[in-house]
Amino acid sequence: MADITTKKSEPIINLKRNPKRPREIFNKVMTGLSGTCIIITLVPLFAVLIYVFIKGLARINLDLFTKLPPAAGQDTGGIANAILGTIIVVAIASLIAIPFGILTAIYLSEFSDEETARPIRFATNVLSGVPSIIAGVFAYSLLVLSMGKFSAFAGGAALSVLMLPTIIKATDEALQIVPRDIRAASLGVGASNYQTVLQIVLPAAFPSIVTGITLAIARAAGETAPLLFTVVYSNNWPRGPFAPTLPSLAYLVYEFARSFDLVLQEFAWAGSLVLVALVLITSIFSRWVASHKQF
Repeated sequence: MADITTKKSEPIINLKRNPKRPREIFNKVMTGLSGTCIIITLVPLFAVLIYVFIKGLARINLDLFTKLPPAAGQDTGGIANAILGTIIVVAIASLIAIPFGILTAIYLSEFSDEETARPIRFATNVLSGVPSIIAGVFAYSLLVLSMGKFSAFAGGAALSVLMLPTIIKATDEALQIVPRDIRAASLGVGASNYQTVLQIVLPAAFPSIVTGITLAIARAAGETAPLLFTVVYSNNWPRGPFAPTLPSLAYLVYEFARSFDLVLQEFAWAGSLVLVALVLITSIFSRWVASHKQF
């Protein structure tokens, strides 16, 4: 009788390629690359914030927010006039830019046709890329030369040019996000176009509109170039919107940072810290408003 020998079954090698493996590797590589890019982007930001905080913290006290800047040779003082001047010039810019920006966006989103809206949106995008110093030259030619003097109003007008495209784009996008069905429902119950926009569409888009406005204000508060052509810096208190002299935080930092006085340089760092804090608070406020959809 022949011996029957059993052979061990050899393992079957699957030569079929696993399609999920390359995709998993690619996803991990791209995820790591994205994380690396985020870290590279955040490092300069935090480096600037930490450096400004360290340099400006030495002068943060009550006097900084209540007193005038120090004269040459003095060691104590504040930047209260610059804070007040910044509030004044940004308020003027907001009074000019916010109504025109919102009304323009309402027209683009609700009342214009595509042929009319396309060139206006293109012009808005171009205006958003115009350097800030060009806005200062524009305000200087249009207002300073015609009025015969520098003024906070001219500075506010220059800053409003920079705020306008941000407000238009943010409001336009916010209005377009509102579903068309809501408009149709409002019109179906007998409301007019104006009633629909004012009572339905604008309240629904209000958080995003406020976000755009606050970001525009934050940008205007930190601009210096337009003010170089429209106002004259002063260490005194602001005298009104049409006075030729006006202190501002950005202008104060510019003037004090290039001084040879070490005390004034310290106040420049303190002003930078206050300015960064104001922009940060404004950005946080805009995010908080955007996260609350009901008012």
